[in-house]
Amino acid sequence: MTHKTPIAWLAPAILGSTLPGLAIAQTSDEAATSPDLSPVVVTATRNRSQAGETPQKVTVITREQIEQQLAITQDPGQVLSNLIPSYSPSRQKLSNTGETFRGRSPLFLVDGVPQSTPLRDGARDSYTIDLAMVERIEVIHGASAEHGLGATGGIINFVTRRGSGEGINQHAGVSLTSDDNFESEGFGYKLDYRLSGHSGAWEYLGAISRQQRGVFFDGNDEIVGMAYPGELQNSISHDLFGKLGYWIDDNQNIEISLKHFDLEEGDDYVPVVGDRAAGIPTTARRGTPVGDPGYNRVSMANLAYSHDDWHGNALNAQLYRQRFRAQFATTPFFPYLDAAGDSHYDQTRNESDKLGAKFTMSRDGLLEERLKLTTGIDILQDETRQMLAHTGRTYVPETRFRNYAAFVQGDLSLTDSLSLHGGARYEYAELNVDDFSTIDRSNVMQDNVSVAGGTPTFNETLYNLGVVYQATAWAQLYANYSQGFGMPDVGRVLRGIDTPGRDIDSLLQLQPIVTDNREIGARFDWGRYGLELSYYESDSDYGERLTDESGVFVGSRERTEIQGVEITGEMRLGDAHDLSLSYTHAEGKSDTSGDGRVDTKLTGINIAPDTLRFGWSAAWNDRLTSHLQASYYFDRSVDDPALEFDGYGLIDASLGYRLPAGRLSFGVENLTDKQYITYYSQSARASDEYYFAGRGRTFTIGYQLDF
Repeated sequence: MTHKTPIAWLAPAILGSTLPGLAIAQTSDEAATSPDLSPVVVTATRNRSQAGETPQKVTVITREQIEQQLAITQDPGQVLSNLIPSYSPSRQKLSNTGETFRGRSPLFLVDGVPQSTPLRDGARDSYTIDLAMVERIEVIHGASAEHGLGATGGIINFVTRRGSGEGINQHAGVSLTSDDNFESEGFGYKLDYRLSGHSGAWEYLGAISRQQRGVFFDGNDEIVGMAYPGELQNSISHDLFGKLGYWIDDNQNIEISLKHFDLEEGDDYVPVVGDRAAGIPTTARRGTPVGDPGYNRVSMANLAYSHDDWHGNALNAQLYRQRFRAQFATTPFFPYLDAAGDSHYDQTRNESDKLGAKFTMSRDGLLEERLKLTTGIDILQDETRQMLAHTGRTYVPETRFRNYAAFVQGDLSLTDSLSLHGGARYEYAELNVDDFSTIDRSNVMQDNVSVAGGTPTFNETLYNLGVVYQATAWAQLYANYSQGFGMPDVGRVLRGIDTPGRDIDSLLQLQPIVTDNREIGARFDWGRYGLELSYYESDSDYGERLTDESGVFVGSRERTEIQGVEITGEMRLGDAHDLSLSYTHAEGKSDTSGDGRVDTKLTGINIAPDTLRFGWSAAWNDRLTSHLQASYYFDRSVDDPALEFDGYGLIDASLGYRLPAGRLSFGVENLTDKQYITYYSQSARASDEYYFAGRGRTFTIGYQLDF
C-alpha cells in the first residue's frame, strides 16, 4: 500500500520561507536530504490554499526558521515577533497582553484547535505548547472568520510534528542558557526527546521536553523585575505529546493526538519596584512571594479523520477537547480577613473547557476544472470562569458560550492568470450566565451587587472576497476584503458591574466585535530575489480598546481604525548566502469621545511600533552555518505623553556546526548587551511596578542528535 507522505519541508513558495539549499540549523537527518518542492498547502485555510496563491498575505514559518530562533531564544513570544511582520515585540513575560497582530488579537491554534480564551482573556494563549513539538507555523495576516471567533488580527496555527520515516527514528537534544556573567541564578537548561516512525499503515510519534529557566539579567547586569500576570524567567515547564495515525487505505486516514503542557513559576524571588520618572527599572531580589506560584496547565485531545476521495470530494472531520488552567500571582487587589482578623490576599485562576468539532468538505474540478467549492460546519462549546484560589469564591461567574457556524468558500479561475476567491460564514452564538453577585474588591469575602443572569444571542454573517492576478511570470497582484468575528472580554464586563438592578440581556458591552480588513498587495519572484508588498486597513465600528484604570485593564467599546504597510524581501547571493529584509508601519486611532469619529492615537497596548528587520544566513561549508539578525523599533508618539516610546535596536547571532554525530549550536541574544526598556513597559502602561528592562546579552549552547 502506498501512503501519502505529509509535507515536512516547505518550498520557497512565499516570502519568509527559507530558500532551498540553505538549511541553517536543521534538526533531523531527513532535513539534510533534498527539500520537498511540492506546493505548500496551508492547512489554516479551510479550502487548503497553496502558499503564494492566496488573496491575502500568508506567512509559513518552517522548522528550519524555528530552529534558527530557538538557537538564540526560547521565548515563544520573541520567536513570533522575530518571524511575523506586524507582530508586537515580546513582553518577555508569561503574558501576551499587548502582543498584538496588525493592532488586533490573533487567534492561536494548535493543529486547528483554538487556544484562545476570549470569554475571560488571561493573555496566556500563546504559551500552550513547546516549540520543540512544532513542525511549522502558518500565519494568516488580517481579520479572518475561517476558524470562527477570535481572529480579528489574524490566525497563527502551530502545526505539530508527526510520525515519518521507516522504522524507529529518535531525537535527543539538550541546551544550556546563561547570562554573560555566568551567574548561577541565571543558568537554565532544556532537554527534549522524540521517538517517531512509520510501520505499515501506522504512523506514530511520542515526544517530551523539560525546560528550567533561570532569572533574566538586563544590559546593566541587574535582575529583570518580576511581573504579576506571569513570568517566563525562574520557571519550569514540560510538554508531553503523542500522536498515532492509521491509513485505512490510500485515501483515508484517522489520527489521534494527546498533549499536556505545564509551566510553573518559581517561588523564591520578589519584585523590587522601580522609579519610572527617574528611569530606574523594576528589578527583583531573593525572597518568598506571598501565595502560590502562578502556572499554565493545558491539556488537549484531538481526533481527526480525512478522506481524499469521498464520492469525488475531499472530506475532513475533527473533534477536539481542551482544558485550560491559568493561575496568576497574588496581588493587593483581593484582600480578605482570617478568623483572627488579619489581612491576607487572594489570587485568581482562569478555568476554561472547550469542546468542539469541525467538518469540511471540498470538491475540485467543477466547471471544466475552473471551480473549487468548500463548505463545512463548526461547533464550539466554551465554559469559562475566574476563581479566587484561596477563598474559593467566583470572581467571574461561569459563562457558557455555544457557537454554531456554517460556511461556503469558492475559488474560481476566470482565466489562466486571474482567479476570484469569495465566501460567506454564518455565525450563531449563545451566551448563558446564571444569576450571580459581584465581589467587593475591598474585601473579597463580601458581595457587591446582584446581577440577573440571561441568555443573549448573536448572529452575524461574515464575508470575504478576493482576487489574484498573475500579471507576469514574476509578478502577482492581489486584493482582499475579509471580516473577522470575536467576543469582547466578557469576564471583564461581568466582574466590573457595580450598579444594582442590571441584567445580562441588557448589557450593550456584550455585543460581538466585527472587524473589516481590506488589503492590496503584490508578490514578485525573480528567482534569487523575492519581494512582497501589502497595504491594509482594519476597521471596527464597535471594537474593544484596553485602557488602564487604576492598575486594572478595562475594555472600552469604541470605534477603531488601523492602517499599515508590510514589506518583506529576500535575496540569494551565490549558493550559500541568504539575505532578508522587512519593514512594517502601522498607525491607528479610536473614538474616545463617542461621536463616531476616531480621535485618539492607539498606544502600545494595542499596536506595534514601526519595525525594520534584517537577516543574514550563511552556509560556509558542509558543516558550518551562521545566522545574524537585527531589529530596530522606531520611536512612536501618542496623545498621552506618559506613553511615548523611545525606540531601540537589537542584534542576535548564532552558529551551527555539524559533527560526525549530531549538531552543535551557539546563539547570542542581544549581542551588544543593549540596556533598554521594553516596548510594553514604555508605551502600554505608565507604572513603576511594570517598568521592566529587556533581557541583556544571553548565551545558549545546544546539541542535537538524531539516531
